Amino acid sequence: MSLDAEFATLLVTEQENRLDVRLNRPDVRNAIDQAMVDELHAVCAYLERTPKILVLSGTPGDAASGRAGVFASGADIAQLRERRREDALAGINSSVFERIARLPMPVIAVLDGYALGGGAELAYAADFRIGTPELRMGNPETGLGIMAAAGGTWRLRELVGESVAKQVLLAGRMLTGEESLRYGLISELVPSSELDAAASALVERISSQDPLAVRLTKAAFHAPRDAHPVIDTLAQAVLFESEAKFERMQRFLNRKKK
Repeated sequence: MSLDAEFATLLVTEQENRLDVRLNRPDVRNAIDQAMVDELHAVCAYLERTPKILVLSGTPGDAASGRAGVFASGADIAQLRERRREDALAGINSSVFERIARLPMPVIAVLDGYALGGGAELAYAADFRIGTPELRMGNPETGLGIMAAAGGTWRLRELVGESVAKQVLLAGRMLTGEESLRYGLISELVPSSELDAAASALVERISSQDPLAVRLTKAAFHAPRDAHPVIDTLAQAVLFESEAKFERMQRFLNRKKK
């Protein structure tokens, strides 16, 4: 099943083990508007039914023209300006970012150029983030009279710690690619020309694992502390009965005999 023709703000391509979703509003630096939110919900609905690794990316740079890449410059300010209390209470962006974070299989954010505001919060919701030296991540919301309410106030703190998170959220600090790597916000820093290859290598590493084990490990990892160790024990009980466990362990034992 392909989703390519169904979207106006996303470019979607599907392979056996992955779904590639490229934000595609280059004229406005991939600003996240209501249409993009709706289409990301549709992507989530598909991946909840058909679990695959999700690779999120933005507009790639063009070395020939000198055009810089951009992940997402933030929420669409024209729409954001008109939103009122009821829109905030609806959690328009936070609900879709939370849905992305809870997808059964891992999510990889491929980041080049600006990942600001809602774009940064979308990246924070991923399980893995790969960036370039040109990456600029930050949350300038307080400068616009609002706050980073789609995960920034808590996901960023979990990722980089209180000190750096407060510099970003309260003082408008923008992190470079090198700083993002140093603080653990991204796991890899590669040239723009190598971004796709780095993402594909990570997809292959994840795909070499047992899919059910990956899904249950992700679910247990994100479970509240009070759910442990019960959730781990129950998940392990399921895995102990899986055919993949017996097959993979037997292959391991067979290799040891050689």
